[in-house]
Amino acid sequence: MLDKQVQDSMPADADHFRILVDAITDYAIYMLDPAGHVSSWNAGAQRFKGYAAREVIGRHFSVFYTDEDRAAGLPAEALRLAREEGRFEREGWRVRKDGSRFWAHVIIDPIRNDAGQIIGFAKITRDVTERMQAQHDLDLARQALFQSQKLDAIGQLTGGVAHDFNNLLMAVLGSLELLRKRLPADPKAHVLLENAFQGAQRGAALTQRMLAFARKQELKVEPVDIAELTGEMSGLIERSIGPSIELRVAVPEGLPPVMTDANQLETALLNLAVNARDAMPDGGTITIEALDIEIGGAAEIGLPAGGYVRLSVTDEGVGMDETTLHRAMEPFFTTKGVGKGTGLGLPMVHGVIEQSGGRMVVSSRPGEGTRVELWLPQASAARRPSATAATPREDNRVGRALTVLAVDDDELVLTNTAAMLEDLGHRVVTAASADQALTLLARTKPDLVITDFAMPQVTGLQLAQEIAARRPGLPVVLATGFAELPPGTADDLPRLAKPYSQPELAQVLQAICGAAPSPQP
Repeated sequence: MLDKQVQDSMPADADHFRILVDAITDYAIYMLDPAGHVSSWNAGAQRFKGYAAREVIGRHFSVFYTDEDRAAGLPAEALRLAREEGRFEREGWRVRKDGSRFWAHVIIDPIRNDAGQIIGFAKITRDVTERMQAQHDLDLARQALFQSQKLDAIGQLTGGVAHDFNNLLMAVLGSLELLRKRLPADPKAHVLLENAFQGAQRGAALTQRMLAFARKQELKVEPVDIAELTGEMSGLIERSIGPSIELRVAVPEGLPPVMTDANQLETALLNLAVNARDAMPDGGTITIEALDIEIGGAAEIGLPAGGYVRLSVTDEGVGMDETTLHRAMEPFFTTKGVGKGTGLGLPMVHGVIEQSGGRMVVSSRPGEGTRVELWLPQASAARRPSATAATPREDNRVGRALTVLAVDDDELVLTNTAAMLEDLGHRVVTAASADQALTLLARTKPDLVITDFAMPQVTGLQLAQEIAARRPGLPVVLATGFAELPPGTADDLPRLAKPYSQPELAQVLQAICGAAPSPQP
């Protein structure tokens, strides 16, 4: 048995419990009378609700609820559930004395006497705002990752489909071009042929947009003056959007040049302006702005630190809801209705900007318009544009018919390339693979090799490297539908962008070897 002096020195049970509760600062622990008025208050409640005990005891606990929740009767509902179900537990917004809000986890337990009558309620509240915010940030990160993975998968699929379409269009366009020379002067046949040719060209344009979205399009990346580009484009944009739309351009002079493909950026800007016009059927204003911005450290838009120019296009149109906004960059998704849009405009812009080392950010709300921001890196001497065109070779101008080794694993493309070369007056040796090309190289002495890049087992780049080792100085041209070369490799190799025409083919031959025989009649 405890010594009586020790027992007398100990507080009563109620006082001991009160001291324990008052010492807790991470939880608001307090009592309510049966009507919901505060009857006790601990240090934890004062710490994150802001009220001293004298300010809150006797007041109804609904003072901690938001105006919206009080209007909806949630305080009374909480007491009713606690009374009828024996416990109330929820999370929601609560209000501090200073009016600020916090996310709270709340438990209300009824207190009963020996007769089972409710004599009050015990209420425990915990501030879990940080946990809620962390969960929200985690959900956003997961959503962003999922969106990124989805777009990457769509991009891979789109790039593969576009590559195959490029080969098909290469054969169609080349054959139509040669057929146009051979058909008799029949006006009806000429109209049909031109119709087919224009259709194939439209298909080629769609393919280029698909490749741009997949970030596999060949770009001529070089320093571009944004002020000069937008100034030259304003007239074309005004004619494209029509008289009911006002165009406002606010691009200051003296902005740092950016690294991108000028032609592709012009197309992107025109696409955005046309989209903005379509979003304003009753007219409005399109605003094009640019601003020099320096990003330091990690940026929310996911760009590394450095200097950027933010080019934006803003409209006052119908806007997009959150679901539509999330799908806006998916290829073939359009809000313009059947037959009124390809759904490739915005994905093309996204691909061009990403491939230029920048980022596209779209913000929109229903009824409040849409803003598209193009963040482009400022030009740096450390960056060098990739080779996209053949460079004349002063030491190998022959001015004669050439022997050309044409290499492609696609039979349609190979046949088409050979036909165009023969029509130009050259002798052609064809190979369906890199191995076959190397075998023919040992037996013949070609003046030039034109090879597809994306071939199985041995790529065109690997073939070019092997040819350089076996036949130093032999020109090799890479024919490719998209920029799939590793960064910084083979920058000195001339390239042909698929689908290429006979004049483009002749231009490459002229640039490399100075050979320009007349096409055969």
